[in-house]
Amino acid sequence: MNVQEGLETIRERLVEGDADKATFQLVDAILKRASLPAASSATAGSLLQLVRMLMRSPQASANPTVYNDLVKVEAELEEHANAHREQVEAEEARPIPKLKKEYKKKKN
Repeated sequence: MNVQEGLETIRERLVEGDADKATFQLVDAILKRASLPAASSATAGSLLQLVRMLMRSPQASANPTVYNDLVKVEAELEEHANAHREQVEAEEARPIPKLKKEYKKKKN
C-alpha cells in the first residue's frame, strides 16, 4: 500500500471520528512529507501499521488527545481485520464436495 494513500484514508477515518485538530496537524504533516518526490515510492504493509507508526510519533506521545484519536482508529481497523479474518476462516472451513473422479478412484 502506498503511504500517501494510506494516510489519506486514515485522515478520512479521523474526520468521521471527529478527531482533534492536533491529530489532523500530525497526519497532515506526515502526509506532506509523504507527498514529496523522494518519498513517492514509500510503502506500508497495512493501514494498521501506519496508524501504529503515527501512535509512536513524538506528537502523539506528548498529546494524549492525539494518541486517543489514533487508538480509536486502530481499534476500528483491528475490529475490521478480525471480522475479515473470521469470514475467511469460515469460508476455508466450509466442506468442499469431492469430484466424481475421486469417488471412482476409491471404488476401484
